[in-house]
Amino acid sequence: MSGSPGVAVAFRTLGCKVNRVESESIAAELLGWGVSIAEESEADVVVINTCTVTAEADAKARKAVRHVLRLPHEPLVVVTGCLAAVDADAVRALGARVVVETDKTLVAARVADHLALAEPASPLVRAGSAAFRTRVSVKIQDGCDNFCTYCIVPYARGVPRGEPLAAVVAEVDSLVAAGVSEVVLTGINLGRYRDPASGADLADLIRAVATTGVTRLRLSSIEPPDLTPHLLAALAETPAACHHLHVPLQSGCDEVLSAMGRAYTTSRYREIVLASREALPGLTLTTDVIAGFPTETAAHHAETLAFADEIGFSKLHVFRYSVRPGTPAAELVQIEPSVRAERAAHLRELGEQQRAAFLEAHVGTQTEVLVETVDADSVTGTTRDYVRVTLVGTQLARGDVTRAEVVGVCDGLLLAR
Repeated sequence: MSGSPGVAVAFRTLGCKVNRVESESIAAELLGWGVSIAEESEADVVVINTCTVTAEADAKARKAVRHVLRLPHEPLVVVTGCLAAVDADAVRALGARVVVETDKTLVAARVADHLALAEPASPLVRAGSAAFRTRVSVKIQDGCDNFCTYCIVPYARGVPRGEPLAAVVAEVDSLVAAGVSEVVLTGINLGRYRDPASGADLADLIRAVATTGVTRLRLSSIEPPDLTPHLLAALAETPAACHHLHVPLQSGCDEVLSAMGRAYTTSRYREIVLASREALPGLTLTTDVIAGFPTETAAHHAETLAFADEIGFSKLHVFRYSVRPGTPAAELVQIEPSVRAERAAHLRELGEQQRAAFLEAHVGTQTEVLVETVDADSVTGTTRDYVRVTLVGTQLARGDVTRAEVVGVCDGLLLAR
């Protein structure tokens, strides 16, 4: 590598799993240049990958930029992500040492230019460094055109577009060769995946990725209408596919779903869940729910609680509605923040009850565990149904896949041996 020795880059990633994957990919490319990944206090460049899903997310991103600009060694701040795409001028206005790059594929090149690195990059496989995890997410898709009334993402990310199928398979091949046992297919709207050359869809991609021999294959999130018989058949016939799906609900009330611009009713959601559970025995289902959307009444909230209780999720991710300027929902009459908080608390209480029952049902069963961390005191990993496990009385290495007996539950974790 030519250029200054010992140059370092730090990352601060805000928002969704896709942002995390994109930050990891940028880091892997920079590691190929010979750059080191460091703490912000020691970095020559700090890359901030931003989120803009709510006004609160915007505020957090601006705060992160201002914090780094105040560091005494004055690193360059490279801002990318959704806020950079939606409001680049506002980001640039934060300081003279801020560079905005809306195209994440060019971020590494901008950083390399600043650090005067002259040689072509030689990206590392993300599993090839301790900086990355044994369970690796692979971005296969970007963009969304659902235009839910509370969401700015279609404006920030653009129309749906898929990564080339051959490139995805090649990346998973490299990860498997490097020892990765689980790959998580990740995107903004996975169900809209299409190979740009052939038009192959997500089901086709799952079948193709399975040929790599990966031990586990997981979907990060899938919209309810996209759980078609075609996709469920592909998952059912793929032994590597984890029988765990994250299927956003957002509301259990048809009137609120309509106001949100969601493309299903509670009746349709119920049908999709039943079909999924029939196709994938032992399916574990997690979801997202928004509390306090502007048109939601107390009766609507009660419907959501009842519907979530009926479906029986293993985990509820509860979000208080947060206004995002530029979306249709922001123009509606808003519910008081205290009411949103109260409704969110009700949903979280239900979620905790469902989670506790789900975890207790594991006790006395055998489960497959992917070991992710090993230290002097404990070994921890993840099951196929996406539960954290602490293993006792075992000698295992990071990346091992083992069968274990679940003997108890402690602080939201399974205990196994």
